[in-house]
Amino acid sequence: MATKKKISVIALDPRAGKSYGEDIASLFGDVADISVFSVLDGSAAGVLEPAALFVASTDAYGSPEELAKHIPLDSQTMAVEVSFRWSDLRKLKALPTGSKVLFVNLTQTMAREAIAQLEQFGITHIHWIPFYPGARLDEDVRIAVTPDEMRYVPPGMETVIDLGQRVCTSGMMIEIALRLGLESLLEGAAFQEYARSVATNNYSFDQMFARSIRLESRFHILMESLEDGVIGINEKGEIFACSRRAEDMTCVSAALIQGKRCEEVFPYIPFAECLRTRQTLQAKVIKVNGVNLSVEVVPVIRQKACIGAFALLQRFNDVEVRQNELRGQLLHKGYYAKYSFDDVIGQSEAIRKAKETLARMAVSESPILLIGETGTGKELFAHAVHRASRQAEGPFVAINVAAFPENLLESELFGYEEGAFTGAKKGGRPGLFELAHKGTLFLDEVEDMSPALQIKLLRTLQEREVMRVGGNRIIHVDVRIVAATNEALEQKVREGTFRRDLYYRLNTLPAVIPPLTERGDDMFLLMDHFRRELNGDFRLTEPVRDFFRCHAWPGNIRELRNVVEYFIYTGHRDITMEDLPPTLFLSGETLSRPTPAPVRQEQPPSDAFRFVLSQLYEASETGTPMGRDKLLQKAREFHVPISQQEVRSILSDMAERGLARVSRGRGGSHLTPKGRELWEKGQR
Repeated sequence: MATKKKISVIALDPRAGKSYGEDIASLFGDVADISVFSVLDGSAAGVLEPAALFVASTDAYGSPEELAKHIPLDSQTMAVEVSFRWSDLRKLKALPTGSKVLFVNLTQTMAREAIAQLEQFGITHIHWIPFYPGARLDEDVRIAVTPDEMRYVPPGMETVIDLGQRVCTSGMMIEIALRLGLESLLEGAAFQEYARSVATNNYSFDQMFARSIRLESRFHILMESLEDGVIGINEKGEIFACSRRAEDMTCVSAALIQGKRCEEVFPYIPFAECLRTRQTLQAKVIKVNGVNLSVEVVPVIRQKACIGAFALLQRFNDVEVRQNELRGQLLHKGYYAKYSFDDVIGQSEAIRKAKETLARMAVSESPILLIGETGTGKELFAHAVHRASRQAEGPFVAINVAAFPENLLESELFGYEEGAFTGAKKGGRPGLFELAHKGTLFLDEVEDMSPALQIKLLRTLQEREVMRVGGNRIIHVDVRIVAATNEALEQKVREGTFRRDLYYRLNTLPAVIPPLTERGDDMFLLMDHFRRELNGDFRLTEPVRDFFRCHAWPGNIRELRNVVEYFIYTGHRDITMEDLPPTLFLSGETLSRPTPAPVRQEQPPSDAFRFVLSQLYEASETGTPMGRDKLLQKAREFHVPISQQEVRSILSDMAERGLARVSRGRGGSHLTPKGRELWEKGQR
């Protein structure tokens, strides 16, 4: 007796995994052992035992890279594909035309994805309403449909149709048979009954044809299962196959064109070129009978001989629908915005103004440049902008530019084709621009991008198209850019390290995120939030609160959160000055000391000191920030001999004496009331 092959099924939810395993077992249970693993119940943790084939749902681990960490090297893998049974679709067809019907699922995206699939199968006579936990219920809806999510069906429904877990497609079952060399099962009654019962499509044509070219009956079943239209010719260019979908697309009769020359019937399909070059001709858009069709021609090579070719036809609109469905699935893999403007904590004038400004900017499609010191929450604002934008239903993709070397960053942003470089994934990989199509791409620390990549990014923003590394085809993308920087890009433009044209592209809608020092008592609201989040129990004494108001907070909100976490482990409920982290007492140009400064002999202020004081005073009068770079620029304009080190030393001295509040980045430095008094006193 032959040894059974092992098939391992991996899913996120145990119920879904059990359902997929039962579907596969119904066709392959006699010749294969089926094991089911789930991420949620922990059975899919660690590296799984070897198997002839791993079948994983797209939401199991979140990405192919994560899946690869859990299966042995060189294992065969494929994705779970699901559909509905025809019997369930007939139930839905019987619903009264024009009815309002809830489709109840776990999330809005999952509900919309299933509705889109039902509409593709012709269930368009009713008005679908996606419903999910937290959704608002329309009071006049009395019918609900759900794929085994009865727990979320609202009470009061007069009619409830539970479709049960969606079933595996027959195309997926065909691919399993091809992968494991079990083609003989495809002619069996069990498979044919399964194929008749499931409304399904979409599987690997190349593998299907390579293994079943000589088996006409088997090939016919597989061809008619394809969602694409299929036209086949032999090595002489004679037509021997034309699927029903191809008939519909080209308006021909398969019976009447059998045996005819391909160029006579389909002069717009480059069959002859494919037979001559023995190369796949990539998909091109061709208008046939007023309809745009995507046509790809694939040669059939058997034992080094070209024995024919197949044309794969798709309606162009159907291609767009599939791409949008796949991109929608990415929302389950982490490409979504987690925060809104309601998650931005604070009541200060500075933070309210930033939120109001960005909320107005969000409805535009122009790039936004977030400018702020490290730790001010630029990425949180990027999430919020996406949630408030017209692209809110699309993906939100974020990348820290500084975290990647140049060569890796290029492939991350623009993707790569198979064989583009050593270690490139088979089949290539889409870049973040493609994954963010119809959504938002957040580029953090954009100032660290190399000059070469700046050029490529500029072209992408101008033309709205990308080309993968190692590729030769243009891919259209519709992406809204939100960039962030914690440095003054204007200075980098002047230095020549950042392209001026790209700067103006990204700087269309600039917004400054205020540092913690400009947000007043927001810091205490934030501390309360972090304390609750970390399950802490402490309160600040008044001296500590006064110290925090004077502290420069160079790490901003990130530093504040670290301080809160430190307080939780002091073991004290009342936090005094002795409980402060030692790092807060370190010296530095933007760090304050709680200990009193030693008594010093007052020296007459130098010319450089008076100049800096005067410039900070003028800036305070106009309400504009004044940083070190601007002070140096002003010094050159007024021919004041002063070095960068002298400016830094003077500002540090002013901060220690309480004359100025010094911040990093765009926040600049500001005179305190004491500093203004010193300048006004000197002018009397």
